[in-house]
Parts: sequence; C-alpha cells; structure tokens
Amino acid sequence: MKILCILYDDPTNGMPKNYPLSELPKIEKYPDGMTLPSPKNKDFKPGELLGCVSGELGLRRFLEDAGHSLVVTSDKDGADCEADRELVDADIVISQPFFPYYLTRERIKSAPRLKMAITAGIGSDHVDLDAAIEHKIDVVEVTYCNSRSVAEHIVMMILSLVRDYHHQHYIVNSGGWNIADAVSRSYDVEGMHIGTVAAGRIGLDTLRKLKPFDVHLHYFDRHRLSPDIEKELNLTFHNTVESMLKVCDVITINCPLHPETENLFDDKMIAKMKNGAYIVNTARGKICNKDAIANALESGKLAGYAGDVWFPQPAPNDHIWRHMPNHGMTPHTSGTSLSAQARYAAGVREILECFFEGQPIRDEYLIVQDGALAGMGAHSYSKGSTTSGSEEAARFQK
Repeated sequence: MKILCILYDDPTNGMPKNYPLSELPKIEKYPDGMTLPSPKNKDFKPGELLGCVSGELGLRRFLEDAGHSLVVTSDKDGADCEADRELVDADIVISQPFFPYYLTRERIKSAPRLKMAITAGIGSDHVDLDAAIEHKIDVVEVTYCNSRSVAEHIVMMILSLVRDYHHQHYIVNSGGWNIADAVSRSYDVEGMHIGTVAAGRIGLDTLRKLKPFDVHLHYFDRHRLSPDIEKELNLTFHNTVESMLKVCDVITINCPLHPETENLFDDKMIAKMKNGAYIVNTARGKICNKDAIANALESGKLAGYAGDVWFPQPAPNDHIWRHMPNHGMTPHTSGTSLSAQARYAAGVREILECFFEGQPIRDEYLIVQDGALAGMGAHSYSKGSTTSGSEEAARFQK
C-alpha cells in the first residue's frame, strides 16, 4: 500500500542534534483510565521531533519493512502541490491538525484507492466528512493524545492575556523598563468568572487546572457533566452559550469544528459578552469570525484574544489576526509539544497495525467508519464539511 503523510516543515536550522530533556515522564493512562497508544513497537525515541518532514512520525522503517511505501511532504497547498500529485494513487493519507492537508470533496474524488484518512492528533475537520462518508473512506484520529497538552496551553494563554505578559516581555526585549506601561493592562485572574464552550476532555481538564486559581468556573456543553464533577469543581452549568457569555470574564473555546459551530463567535455573539472580556481559542479558527474578533479588539469590546488555531493553516501573511491589537496568537502548537508528538506518533502506528492486521481500531479513535459517523465522531461531530475556503492557505509565503 501507499501511505501519504503530510507534515510540517523541518526546523529552519535543521533537525536538533540534542534536546533540553533526555527523557520524558512516564505516563501510562489518561485521567479517565484510557490507556495511552500501545503499538507493538516504536521506531523512534519519545521526546524527539517527530511531527516534521524528517521526523516522519517514526513510520518509515515499520512501513517499508512490511512492503508498503511512504511518501512524506510538506508541499500541501496550491495548484500542482506534491501532496495532490501523490494522493491520486494513495491508499492511506495521514495529516496533522497543526498543518492540515484539507481533504476536500475534490481531492477525495481524485483518489479512487483511498481507504483511510488518519489525523495525527485530534480534530478531523480538515476532512470533508460528508464526502468521506459517501466514498466509504474511514476517518480516524488519536483521541486524547494531546488533550492535556492543549489544556496546559490554554491555562498559559489565559494567564498571559490577563496579566498582559506579552506586552511586558516586549518592553524588556526592547530595552525598556517603564513599569507603569507594563502593568496598565495587567490584572489578577483570582475571582474572575471563567467559562468553557464544551467540557469534553480538553475543556474539563482546563477547568480542573484552573480551580486552584480561586476562580468561578462555568461551562456549556450539549452533554451535561455528572453531579459529582459539578460539585467537585463547583461548576455552574449553562444550557446556552449566550447565558454563559453574560457572566464570564474569560471564555475558552474547546468544541469541535463542524457546521453547527462554524462562525459561532460572530459580531452578534460577541456583542453578548461582558465588556472587556477575553477569549482563548485552541479549538479551531473557523469557530470565530476573523473580522468580528479583530473589530472587537479594536473597539475594546474584547480586552484580548489568544489562540493557536487559524483558518486556513498556515495563515496567509495578510491574515488580520497577525496584526490586530492585544492578541496572544501562536502558530498551531498547543497539541504538538514533543511530549504530545510521542503519543500521537505511537497512536498512528497503533492504528496502522490494526488496519493492516484486520483488527478493530479503538472505538475512541473512530470518526467515520463504513460510511457513517462512528465512535468519537458520532459523539462530537455532525455531518457536513468545514473545508470551504481552505485554498487560501496557498497565500502563505515563507
């Protein structure tokens, strides 16, 4: 079989010759008891850079020893890109949410042999799920592999926004010291009301990580948490997003992108928020209307916006979020720490081993199977496609 793997570019100065840490902490299970990915073997050292082209997710030896071919590229956008040329006779395509290969209906039609699309990470919205269902292409992802990594990133961004860390760091790097300038937008999070849109694995972990800061915690989710969890965290449940926005100083977005959540935070929704509120979005960029966010920052309706998700990815150089005031944007890095890479690389290998051997793939990993939403996909997604407009990624210039 031919496996096409689209990964982000190597470091600009070449692959690291050494790493700050010599080994990673040993973790066997996630908080809900689910075990970490468990392939039969690994051809990589955990803690090394695996998510870039030269890292190859540690797959080459495994696949070639089994008689398969592996093509790895970062050339994924624009007319006649390498990924499009290689897709036409590929059996399996692997892509990451951080640098997604948008598997549109047109691309799926061009690949008659395609049997499976694997997300090396979490979030398969870069795949046209309707087209995958129609063409009987299975879609799978490595559920939970980087959820806790993202939750850590969210807490970091909330603190950075509210304390205005980015501006203070810039003052130091610019040779300055004016403390009044540095603290003129800096507050404590203690006592604030913080809410999450969705309280799945990432949202709930974020709430747990925030509780020690003595904040008031809120959540909206279409699946309500148990009374025990609500009591443990002193959570306030809201049956609409709008209800939560009215009382929260900080909103963190942790829901999947699908047609029901696309463009959820538009001008109308943001107008319902408290004046001077903050938004942290590590879910998907398309959940927020890019112009509405920028306008709210310009007017002061929002005090800050941070996230590591854009649409499309990579974001065009003239994307308005690169230049709006009081933002704390990063490239899509929250779920691709070196720790997370070890887990999602192992998860991809586990999925491939199961597929080649005709063994069941973990139900938690399934998004689409046998022409229908399945597993985690049936729980978290709705049918449809959110890939329209992804061709704009070709406007990014290195």
